[in-house]
Amino acid sequence: MLKSMTGFGAGRARVGEEEFSVELRSLNHKFCEVKVRLPRELALLEPAVVKQVKDRLARGSVEVFVKRQSATASGTVPTVDAALAREYARAFHEVAEALGVPAEVTWHQVANQPGVVRLEERGMDVESAGQAVQAALDQALAALEKMRGVEGEAIHADLESRLGLIERWSREVAELSPRSVDEYRQRLSERVAELARGVTVDEQRLAQEIAIFAERTDIAEEMTRLASHLEQFRQLMASGEPVGRRLDFLVQEMHREVNTTGSKSQHADISSRVVSMKAEVERIREQVQNVE
Repeated sequence: MLKSMTGFGAGRARVGEEEFSVELRSLNHKFCEVKVRLPRELALLEPAVVKQVKDRLARGSVEVFVKRQSATASGTVPTVDAALAREYARAFHEVAEALGVPAEVTWHQVANQPGVVRLEERGMDVESAGQAVQAALDQALAALEKMRGVEGEAIHADLESRLGLIERWSREVAELSPRSVDEYRQRLSERVAELARGVTVDEQRLAQEIAIFAERTDIAEEMTRLASHLEQFRQLMASGEPVGRRLDFLVQEMHREVNTTGSKSQHADISSRVVSMKAEVERIREQVQNVE
């Protein structure tokens, strides 16, 4: 089945006291373009993230948002500088000795001094964080692919209905084509008879004119190629592979055959069906731009 290029996916993974979340947003693009937004401390993971996305997706402009959330709200933890605390305690004793007063230094007095207890970002193991990001990204990609698959089914159904319309009109055009030659033969005979006014008509010359008209308006090849393109289009849709570019090429070929048929047409009923086919081919072309 077909897959759309638009979708959204999210995933989460935890390592230690930290949780990593990944969100994916995908839009249409001719190729696979991946933009990654990572926390500064995880910048080294960008190449791995890009590769993981490209291994799963063939086309689309994909934005990857990676967030890191610590167990504490601020993402920092208190850190004690024990050496500095000892220096403060020694300094307090020296002050007490210099003043000749008892040295009654308590731990909270030392702890309240600048720099003894400070807030720092929690240290992180990049390798473990990378594994967590990979797991969260895998979940997000699975969700994204599921959404793209659902949209792809809707696109498949829409395209199939439009292919059916073109197929029906092309059969009608093929049936009408011989009729246009017969009508031309009748019109030409009547016109020649009217202009000749009793003069003997050269039947051989008349037959040549009709043959030239029939050759000039023959659309059998165009209808045969169009039928082949429609069949190839269906086969590609059923292949389950990324086929957006190949479908786009086939649409161009379908448009060429329909356009040539319109150029050759000398029949009003054929022309009206050609106009309808052109409209459907254009709608198919627009829809194919959404296919991976």
